Amino acid sequence: MSVEDDSPANSSSSDDFAAFLDTELESTPDASPEPEEDAYETHDADMHSTKRQKLEVLESVTEANDSTSQHETVKALEVSAKEDICTHPGVIGGMCMKCGEKMDSQSGVAFGYIHKDLRLANDEIVRLRDRDLKSLFSHKKLCLVLDLDHTLLNSTRFMDITQEEGYLINECDPMRDALRGSLFKLNSMHMLTKLRPFVHTFLKEASKLFEMYIYTMGERVYALEMAKLLDPQKIYFDSRVIAQGDCTQRHQKGLDVVLGQESAVLILDDTEEVWTKHKANLILMERYHFFASSCKQFRYKCKSLSELKSDESEADGTLATILQVLKRIHSLFFDPELGENFAGRDVLMTVRGEILKGCKIVFSRVFPTKFQAENHQLWKMAEQLGATCAKEVDPSVTHVISTDVGTEKSRWAVEHKKYLVEPRWLEAANYLWQKQPEDKFPVNEIKINK
Repeated sequence: MSVEDDSPANSSSSDDFAAFLDTELESTPDASPEPEEDAYETHDADMHSTKRQKLEVLESVTEANDSTSQHETVKALEVSAKEDICTHPGVIGGMCMKCGEKMDSQSGVAFGYIHKDLRLANDEIVRLRDRDLKSLFSHKKLCLVLDLDHTLLNSTRFMDITQEEGYLINECDPMRDALRGSLFKLNSMHMLTKLRPFVHTFLKEASKLFEMYIYTMGERVYALEMAKLLDPQKIYFDSRVIAQGDCTQRHQKGLDVVLGQESAVLILDDTEEVWTKHKANLILMERYHFFASSCKQFRYKCKSLSELKSDESEADGTLATILQVLKRIHSLFFDPELGENFAGRDVLMTVRGEILKGCKIVFSRVFPTKFQAENHQLWKMAEQLGATCAKEVDPSVTHVISTDVGTEKSRWAVEHKKYLVEPRWLEAANYLWQKQPEDKFPVNEIKINK
């Protein structure tokens, strides 16, 4: 029913219009289910704006009295009504979260980890990401997405524990004392979980620089249980725990369900294949294989850390190393010399593109025969790190990456005192986000006849 149908258009007194607008002000739609306070920003500002617009119309009607025709007043009401039309920013349980109107329960993108049955429209996702980016930058923070298994921890089922790992479930075994606080027996899930060394310090320090998400291909029940072990006080992640059921594409993780602007997001994960659309944001992690079942899963024919009754180093382990990488990235991104216009910056272009800046690289016997060099992963990696790649050597070349010292280009590098390194030099720079010493990655020892 239109506003005109409902309005007292035939009344001779502007007081009737005032009464009508007063009723409208009191009946501003607010019947939608409310999301959790800590999970989603409400639209109070929009509501206040709507009420303010109505008040302005009311004031104009009161001041006009007999000098303004009722026809013009009705038109003003219609304009106000059009401005009040809900854009349906999100849906919860089949109803618009703002106006309560029934909606298609499959419209928009699902954000069930924030609030049950919540789906957001694309425009609202853009708005929230912009708001989140401004909030992050005001606190000099970026966004960090963290994988669980083999990145922050390692889990195994009771039934997969080997004889050599039996001490892990023996409460009386003195070896368990060394694992106190990092090994958890989860009877309800019939599994053991071992937290990676340094993980608590890592999360504490990283939280000062990043807004953090958990993102796992595991089930939600498992994800929440792991979040409790890592963050029992809900200091680091709060509701930002994304599980398999939240993915919009089967067997793939994506930033489409992360309310962080892609240009400000870093990802830590041990599996590159699940981030097909966001490999550039990924820092690939060295896998944590504490349990024997983990080694078996990846076909490693060696004893696990648990079988060796050993573990990664706290001070020099993977998480300690990666924390330094993250601190360096954060420092470069918010470098005062770059100015205060953070919004125009991209974490990948600003930081990653500086790592090998000034290097000119030629590859020798690295790519398969007849393979298009520009399409190879290592060529693309070098360019992402800021290097220039070429197919032929010339005086401006700084590095020859090779697997064989006997090739013509390798010999040229030695003769002209250029760096001759193996492909791992490039991969290490990509992994650690820092140019590595060339002398640690020689193709092999080269003897030059004088």
